[in-house]
Amino acid sequence: MPFTRIAVREGKPAAYRRALVDGVHRALMHTFNVPEDDIFMVVTEHAAENFVFGRHYYDIERSDDLVMIQITANNTRTLEQKRALYRTIAQNLAQQPGVRQEDVFISLVEVLKEDWSFGNGIAQYAV
Repeated sequence: MPFTRIAVREGKPAAYRRALVDGVHRALMHTFNVPEDDIFMVVTEHAAENFVFGRHYYDIERSDDLVMIQITANNTRTLEQKRALYRTIAQNLAQQPGVRQEDVFISLVEVLKEDWSFGNGIAQYAV
């Protein structure tokens, strides 16, 4: 049950933003075994003055096309699964919509199973 936030600079067409969602979701299905209908994502667009990042941090050259991805997921995945997720997301987004792999920034936030409510005010994993 991941929840994903994708942030980009404003001005990208709807098809581009949809390709980001599709590429991230395919990677989650493939590497984290997320079911196809388990998709909860928010794409936000930001003006240049509100989209701040280190253009050369860690000796990686980033452009204005940077895509920031934050995934909140259960803390049940192995290091190998996490590495596979990062790699697969970067590859998927390079293929469609054509994001440079240097411009794919990913943060994984791990939570306990009881930290979720899927609706009705119930912590479904905690019952």
